[in-house]
Amino acid sequence: MARLTRLRELMKDRNIDAYVVPSEDAHASEYLAPCDARRAYITSFTGSAGCAVITKDEARCWTDGRYWIQAEKQLGEGWTLMKSGLPETPTWGAWLKDLPSSSRVGIDPTTIPQAESTSLCTSLAASPTNSLLVPITENLTDIIWQGEGSQPSRPSNEIFQLADRYTGENVGSKISRLRDKLRKIGSPGMVVSSLDEIAWLFNLRGSDIPYNPVFFAYAILTRDDCTLFAAPNSLTDSVRQYLHKNGIALLDYNQIWNSLGSWQKRLIIERSQPQATDKVLIGSKTSWAIAKAVGEDNVEVRRSIIEEFKAKKNATEIEGFRQSHIRDGVALARYFAWLEQVLRNDEEWTEYDAATKLEEYRKENQWFMGLSFETISSTGPNAAIIHYAPPKEGSAVIDKNKMYLCDSGAQYLDGTTDVTRTFHFGQPTEEEKRAFTRVLQGHIALDTAVFPQGTTGYILDILARKALWQDGLDYRHSTSHGLGSFLNVHEGPQGVGQRPAYNEVALVEGMVISNEPGYYAEGKFGIRIEGVDIIVRAETRENFGGKGWLGMERITMCPIQTSLVEHSLLAPAEKEWLNDYHAEVLDKIGPLLKDDERALRWLQKECRPI
Repeated sequence: MARLTRLRELMKDRNIDAYVVPSEDAHASEYLAPCDARRAYITSFTGSAGCAVITKDEARCWTDGRYWIQAEKQLGEGWTLMKSGLPETPTWGAWLKDLPSSSRVGIDPTTIPQAESTSLCTSLAASPTNSLLVPITENLTDIIWQGEGSQPSRPSNEIFQLADRYTGENVGSKISRLRDKLRKIGSPGMVVSSLDEIAWLFNLRGSDIPYNPVFFAYAILTRDDCTLFAAPNSLTDSVRQYLHKNGIALLDYNQIWNSLGSWQKRLIIERSQPQATDKVLIGSKTSWAIAKAVGEDNVEVRRSIIEEFKAKKNATEIEGFRQSHIRDGVALARYFAWLEQVLRNDEEWTEYDAATKLEEYRKENQWFMGLSFETISSTGPNAAIIHYAPPKEGSAVIDKNKMYLCDSGAQYLDGTTDVTRTFHFGQPTEEEKRAFTRVLQGHIALDTAVFPQGTTGYILDILARKALWQDGLDYRHSTSHGLGSFLNVHEGPQGVGQRPAYNEVALVEGMVISNEPGYYAEGKFGIRIEGVDIIVRAETRENFGGKGWLGMERITMCPIQTSLVEHSLLAPAEKEWLNDYHAEVLDKIGPLLKDDERALRWLQKECRPI
């Protein structure tokens, strides 16, 4: 309550009736989001999605179904949980419209996308209360945090070049493609603020940051110039020479605001001319602060061109995904074989310590650079918490007589992995087996889908849920997300799920997506089966409409526990899929386990046909 009290004092000093800490920083990337850290600081809720709104006498936190259980446990005194997605729960923007008349709603403009701020400004002004969205340039949460002396400093990690042998395309080619697009659109240039897009564009990565190899930077690309804004102490001489060689100017990270201000002055003159070019492009995630700096009348918000280019992997990246998943499969086989043995020997291992053991196996793999996210190692009822992370101190001991869910992944120089497997090392109940089989059927249905080009993930989502729906079951998360290549483990814009946004982007050849249906029985167990697929061209007997057809190539190589399957529920084609998959896993992983007899025996056992 002390932090809320102090925040309300700061709000009063600035004549603010409400203060918003949004879901994610508009200049950040997953697992490197200061705004999420701020929200966790002020609310005590550590989930990676949520929005906090504080008024003079209320404090509310919105989050989706993945985090309801977690949020109920973590939210501090004085907070009310708002369960996003329920019919009776208004969005935080809609809730703000019911504030008292002429309320002033404060927000740090660097933490909200321009498109969202525009919509919110319009919505508040049009409400009966005629409220106003006010940009507060100093972050109020930071003031409190810094006053306590405990706020971590912004990372300034060393940046390194990712060789073309891994990226498959050099920086000059990428810049050339983007400039061609700018010319076709008629735009004078673009501001790049998403960290993963900057890393992809320049073939650079950040070192020593957990989970996501990005770095804090901005970039401006025009038809003639390209400038990277980054912390000077993060740039080695070799990286400076590499950028200079490719015609890329370097400026200090904080110089972005002066550069945008200067550009705004030039644009006012240029756009007054008869042959004026169109507006500067900014992505849909670019902050209100960036738009204000270059002039809101001078920018056009649209889905990022870089995001579109990045989502479609080239041949080198695709092969890197295949090979990194094979190496990752070796670590997974070694881990699950070890875990099965120690549990059957009645050794006690906590969820956290087991996750550390898995990381040790991964570290032995070639080109391992770190984990791609915090490992979800969860036993029994903890597995029902969709994004559970075991604490270092006090995590549960893994119970061999309960379901165990492990969602984990790694960053390799040639690819990013994300895999979930659910095991039971004792005797599962009929309820557990039936639910597991329904989840498996959904996984198979999506993996075997053949669909015409132009199809979106929104349309395909029902395939993964159909078997669960037959039993009146479901799950409160998307079925799929995109993956970056040695970048974000969650990458847009593509995905499979019930979000309307997934109906705006068609799945195309070369995209990489996860396939992860699940089921979560609160207080009892959780199930998820996740693999990674490449969208590939499918051969069909006919080609109706001349569209061309697409399908999935599975690349995750880890057995699915057949002792959890209720065989009577599987159709012959589903049994064939499971047997074919396990034959492929054994063929690709088995030869690489010749020096680990325990893991090889386990793999052979788990890959036996049913």
